[in-house]
Amino acid sequence: MAGEPLEQVLGWAEFAGLRILLEPGVFVPRRRTEFLAAEAARLARDAASAEHEPVVVDLCCGAGAIGAAVAHSAAPTRLVAADLDPAAVRAARRNLEPIGATVVEGDLFDPLPAELRGRVDVLAVNAPYVPTDEIGMMPPEARDHEAHMALDGGDDGLDVHRRVAASAREWLAPGGHVLIETSRRQAETTAALVIAGGLDARILRDDEIAATVVVGRR
Repeated sequence: MAGEPLEQVLGWAEFAGLRILLEPGVFVPRRRTEFLAAEAARLARDAASAEHEPVVVDLCCGAGAIGAAVAHSAAPTRLVAADLDPAAVRAARRNLEPIGATVVEGDLFDPLPAELRGRVDVLAVNAPYVPTDEIGMMPPEARDHEAHMALDGGDDGLDVHRRVAASAREWLAPGGHVLIETSRRQAETTAALVIAGGLDARILRDDEIAATVVVGRR
């Protein structure tokens, strides 16, 4: 009755057929993000070989849903996940450390192991992209019960996308990909940011689940 998300009450959410454990206040993974996770898993499988275990980074990982889905369908991978929210990091560790992943806390690329620079095959990013002025129009289970930092993308919703796009190339391996979830109306701008960061870019959509993903390739 108070609008608390059922997933937070139960302590878990279903995502890509997996049970993702949550903490109070942690962003609840959305069904549309399964589209990004499936494409990230496909790219990870394409990058794998007998001599190479693909490196996957789940950036702004929340509870680690994308990383868990990729690891489940593209194993073996070296998976590293990062988030700024301590509660999200606690949840991600519960979901990802049992499958051998590393979960770190900090701002975007800052906490990633330096050895990954230039070696990441798949960089999956579900960063906040809601414009600040539109958060008040979100359903109460989101605006009142999820961490503000997981929703607020700044004036036009793309503040974090700008920072990711500006630095992604230096972390990607040659031929590596960055995938950024965005909205249909923001997609062209997000793609332009990725191109300005020195990558090729394309826009993928699944209208059935209202999913839009910008994919950049080094």
